[in-house]
Amino acid sequence: MLKRVASISERLARLAAADLSTDKFSPQLRRENRIRTIHASLAIENNTLSLEQVTDIIDGKPVIGPSRDIQEVRGAVAAYEQLEKWEPYSLDDLLTAHGVLMHDLVARPGTLRTGGVGVFQGDRVVHMAPPAHLIHGHLENLFRWLCETDEHPLITGCVVHYELEFIHPFADGNGRMGRLWQTLILSKWKPLFAYLPVETIVRQRQKEYYAALGLADQQGNASPFIEFMLAALQDAVEALHSDQASDQVSDQVHRLLEALLQGDKSAAELMATLSLRHAPTFRKNYLNPALENGLVERTLPDTPRNPRQRYRLTAKGRIRAQTR
Repeated sequence: MLKRVASISERLARLAAADLSTDKFSPQLRRENRIRTIHASLAIENNTLSLEQVTDIIDGKPVIGPSRDIQEVRGAVAAYEQLEKWEPYSLDDLLTAHGVLMHDLVARPGTLRTGGVGVFQGDRVVHMAPPAHLIHGHLENLFRWLCETDEHPLITGCVVHYELEFIHPFADGNGRMGRLWQTLILSKWKPLFAYLPVETIVRQRQKEYYAALGLADQQGNASPFIEFMLAALQDAVEALHSDQASDQVSDQVHRLLEALLQGDKSAAELMATLSLRHAPTFRKNYLNPALENGLVERTLPDTPRNPRQRYRLTAKGRIRAQTR
């Protein structure tokens, strides 16, 4: 744990030294990362909507899909938008956040459960939460500890995330509340974490996520879960650091990235924007290096020669374009 905390802190220090702070991210980049966070966190809970559908909901466009899944997106968007207003150690704020997150999804959003609850895998109970009459006391103890502890925020965020999963204070929405509250704790320490889509990595390692929760339960010790989450956090920060600190791209590629900041473009549109007429030169010096370095991607990757093919920035490319 200490090694991972040190590694994450070192990379954050390098990012700060390179002046890659949250306020250097454009509103569009913050928005894209927030969308990825919401999509991944809900996908972990079996929400079926795609990243594109989540984006359309946020943009106010009509989406065809299960009404509950659509409402889950709306609740998550509202909750993350209010993240800065809440204090991590406030039980009242936890209840308020749940009310926002689970609006129109449960009978009594923002209230603690009054009955027993368990987590099942098929017909097998993998976790039986504490009885309802103990929840309030458990949460008070947890937030008192959070307020008084001198442990590192990277550790306390993981601990609170795990304890919220263990206590299971709500009838529904406990998983997404645990992830939301860890993000809140980390963002109070470093604002960068409010826009770092750690949930995407958790989603990619979902089986490991649940296995770590189960192992922690079996051992009566949060360490396996803390280690898992620190690894996910480290990978998220390392990805951002490598994007910023890797070899500088050529001036030609950077011009291409800046052109794509305006939105998706076809090859012809890019050449016109860059005032280029020779297609082989454009592909050799501009487009191909950007594709090979993961800075740009095709909108139709399965048919590279499709006449409707367009190009767009990846998250890595957007960061590179804005932090030169």
